[in-house]
Amino acid sequence: MPNEYRVSTANRMRRMATNHLASGLAVLSTILVVAPLVAIFGYLLFKGASSLNLAFFTKTPAPEGATGGGMANAIVGSGILLAVASAIGVPVGIAAGIFLAEFGRGGKLANLVRFTADVLNGVPSIVMGIAMYALIVARQKHYSALAGGVALGIMMIPTITRTSEEMLLMVPHAIREAALGLGVPNWRSVLSITLRTASPGVITGCMLAFARIAGETAPLLFTALGSQFWSVDVNQPIAALPLQIYVYAASPYEDQIRQAWAGALVLIVLIVGAVSLVRYVTTRGVLKGAS
Repeated sequence: MPNEYRVSTANRMRRMATNHLASGLAVLSTILVVAPLVAIFGYLLFKGASSLNLAFFTKTPAPEGATGGGMANAIVGSGILLAVASAIGVPVGIAAGIFLAEFGRGGKLANLVRFTADVLNGVPSIVMGIAMYALIVARQKHYSALAGGVALGIMMIPTITRTSEEMLLMVPHAIREAALGLGVPNWRSVLSITLRTASPGVITGCMLAFARIAGETAPLLFTALGSQFWSVDVNQPIAALPLQIYVYAASPYEDQIRQAWAGALVLIVLIVGAVSLVRYVTTRGVLKGAS
């Protein structure tokens, strides 16, 4: 009996030690994931917060070598570019994911779409910019916000497509069968039940794609080009925060370098804020619909 008790105690101690070790490794992994984000955000606050003022959000860039000015046109331009990109990438990506998960399983066309999405996901952003330059800019004979939005929108599609497919495949097949058993048409079942059930994951994929393109600079160099002036015309060159940060970061003037740090901070805050707001609103909608 004492031997059995000692063995039981040793096993219990070993399990407790293993549990504590696994918990410690999980906490350490979480810290390693979060630490770079906290460090980057903290450094941006340190370098860029001092340059933020009302003029930064209300004025256009000052002439070369002059102090002052702001990035108001770049903030508005980024919003326009991201709106155009989302209007292209989100519906196309979700539709492609629905086709792969619900209508094209095992088909040759589905395999081709899936392969194309995987290839596009690995294409460097500068290559996408050059392609859109050849297809849109060169034909129009001028740079434009539309060309930049198309380039960014195409970059969103593969991420949203593959994420939507995986999220839809995780929906239990019994839910589809129950809807069909009640006489609901297949297309209606997909849109109203399957897609709604998978919507948190689909929204997450959309947010990942949005966050990826929000800071892209290379495609915009060949498409939107950038501008020092106010412009909301999608058929003309337009300013963007990543472009303005890129130009100011390479500037020899100290004031423009400080504004580049401020622009990077604003870009990060806008991305986090937009993603958080979308996540909050959509999550509340899903929960209300399920209750």
